[in-house]
Amino acid sequence: MAKHKRTVHDGPAGTDAPPGDGDPARPRMKNKEYRRELRRLHGELVALQEWVKATGAKICVVFEGRDTAGKGGTIKAITERVSPRVFRVVALPAPTPRERSQMYLQRYVPHLPGAGDVVIFDRSWYNRAGVEPVMGFCTRAQADEFLQAAPDVERAIVGSGVILLKYWLEVSAEEQTRRLQSRIDDPRKVWKLSDLDLKSYSRWHEYSRCRDEMFRATDTAWAPWYVARTDDKKRGRLNIITHLLANVPYEPLPHREVSLPKRQKADGYRKPAMPLRYIPAPY
Repeated sequence: MAKHKRTVHDGPAGTDAPPGDGDPARPRMKNKEYRRELRRLHGELVALQEWVKATGAKICVVFEGRDTAGKGGTIKAITERVSPRVFRVVALPAPTPRERSQMYLQRYVPHLPGAGDVVIFDRSWYNRAGVEPVMGFCTRAQADEFLQAAPDVERAIVGSGVILLKYWLEVSAEEQTRRLQSRIDDPRKVWKLSDLDLKSYSRWHEYSRCRDEMFRATDTAWAPWYVARTDDKKRGRLNIITHLLANVPYEPLPHREVSLPKRQKADGYRKPAMPLRYIPAPY
């Protein structure tokens, strides 16, 4: 397995406490405070979006983590107020037989950002480092081959001008249990529960070993891993968005003065007397 010199950064290398070891005495963030801070950060994300469009910047954000760690909710918080034409979310399904016959990373390359794109991977090529070996979808040799190749591929991605940010969302075993039980009990969340979730739940320590090996092999100077504790989903989302904004060298564009133009005159237009099917209005 290829080894890479580790540099000092705010990723796994500099983490003193075990991932997910939060402060149990700290209260969970209240929704009012969360919405206030998220509103402010949404404004910054829009400023980032306009800078990306104006400069042709290319940004790729990878989200990985255990089941229930909050990847989907974090991505939703990021994309809630920006354009889907700029912020594109990629969540690939299981590979087809043809894709399984290809070089592993081949199916991900077409989704990498071009000029003016922010691409967010809801799980990524790192499936080969976690889900696949734990669940038996690939061999150990295939996983080792991926871990050896990934740093060089990511060096090429960064070398092409892409800003690559990789986030690992870490949730404690106790919180994962609570969230999965909620999916079982709450009819609004049952769609989130898959057979794979249940199988992976019992393999906590196997996932931990794969995560540690992934960090050792792919936490590099050019594409470091950043760990976010997400037992408190609201704090976790705000922390991730703040970190993302701090790691992109965007500059807010000058504010454009805009005033609404006058509407045209009716010039003889009359609303036609035709029956329209209005929907019922119970609210």
